[in-house]
Amino acid sequence: MSEDTKTCCSCNTERNNSLDPIFIPKSVAVIGATDRENSLGRTILWNLISNPFGGTVYPINPKRPQVLGIRAYASIKDVPEEVDLAVFCTAAKVVPALVQECVEAKVKGLIILSAGFKEIGPEGAAAEQKILDTVKGTGIRIIGPNCLGVMNPIHGLNAAFGGELAYKGNVAFISQSGALCAAILDWAKTAHVGFSSFVSIGSMADVDWGDLIRYLGDDPNTQSIAIYMESIGNAASFLSAAKEVAPKKPIIVIKAGRTAAAAKAAASHTGSLTGSDDVLDAAFKSVGVVRVNEISDLFAMIEALGKQPLPKGNRLTILTNAGGPGVLSTDALSQGGGELSEITPSTLETLNGFLPSSWSHNNPIDVLGDAEPDRYANTLKVASSDDNTDGLLVILTPQDMTDAKATAEALTPYANSLGKPVYASWMGGNGVQCGRDILIEAGIPEFANPDAAARTFNYCWKYGAGIKAL
Repeated sequence: MSEDTKTCCSCNTERNNSLDPIFIPKSVAVIGATDRENSLGRTILWNLISNPFGGTVYPINPKRPQVLGIRAYASIKDVPEEVDLAVFCTAAKVVPALVQECVEAKVKGLIILSAGFKEIGPEGAAAEQKILDTVKGTGIRIIGPNCLGVMNPIHGLNAAFGGELAYKGNVAFISQSGALCAAILDWAKTAHVGFSSFVSIGSMADVDWGDLIRYLGDDPNTQSIAIYMESIGNAASFLSAAKEVAPKKPIIVIKAGRTAAAAKAAASHTGSLTGSDDVLDAAFKSVGVVRVNEISDLFAMIEALGKQPLPKGNRLTILTNAGGPGVLSTDALSQGGGELSEITPSTLETLNGFLPSSWSHNNPIDVLGDAEPDRYANTLKVASSDDNTDGLLVILTPQDMTDAKATAEALTPYANSLGKPVYASWMGGNGVQCGRDILIEAGIPEFANPDAAARTFNYCWKYGAGIKAL
């Protein structure tokens, strides 16, 4: 067995553990730790000590005997035990020398938050290369530089400056944009979406997409991987890793830099070229990667994959108390390649037994504007048992007779018991917000507009179809 694999006791299979010192460290040193308010060194130190990752934290500061009440060390070489992970919160110009000290102290992993490397030009690129030359042959792995850091909510690790530790979940998120990481973390708290890992990868001096995809592909806590990409870097590494992992875990990518102007902006951000968009698009499809085009679609996919099973086909059943939203979602469904499921005669007969005679008698199933919570719940239960449907979308519009909260409560027993994905769209504003909150907490992805839900359904079934094709 190689040094980079170990047996997973729960499944008796070998797991890639090459990045364990970064994601599951037993000890962490904060290089540049400080008491100064609103500083990076204080923020990282506080985030580490205020979350129970089960290890020891060592502040490194040559000018202070202690930081935040914790004994500090002048150099990482003075720490009394070997350190798994060192997080750099210093100016870029001193990083190369401090990396040399980490090598001498036999540190296993580095997260370099500092900016000022290849993204600023030749001088920064030279400094970055010096770091790589220093760690060559040591086995040390590096996240960054120019990144937000790493979170592992499953193990309680917050080695990032993106705010509070994310909720625990089964989606791993990787991003080249630290600011986007912060935005998604903020959204995820509101949407009750959790993560298995949360990585700001920065400019990928060492650890790249392929490394992370392989590692997370072997992580038993990760069920899907979502990526915000500006530059592909080592394309061969990404594609070979994705081809291995995508058949067992969905990989969703939003790739920036589609236009010439955006590609130029991305290069100034990460210091890397973005690559030909058409070529990348074809490459993604060839290895089973799902590509989305909007930030909102990425958010939606993260929520859908984190809360609901994948549809087994492209047939969607729509339940609604108004005809217009049903038509709009049907348009979005059809434009993306999905289809309305055909209601079987037996399901039709069952629905006729309790729905008003003027219901639509077709899909979308219009339960009418006066639909009470039980009518919604019974219709969902019956429609979900139809073998012709692969997923369900429930739409509510706030009419005078509508009880948005009670209807949401009536649907919660079916959030994860049907074996098919259930999405919802409570259309409106403050009047339906209480219902939205109930759905989100229960694990039913909720969309402000039903066409967005239909698009998400299309992305999900296409992933499954792509894997089957491979």
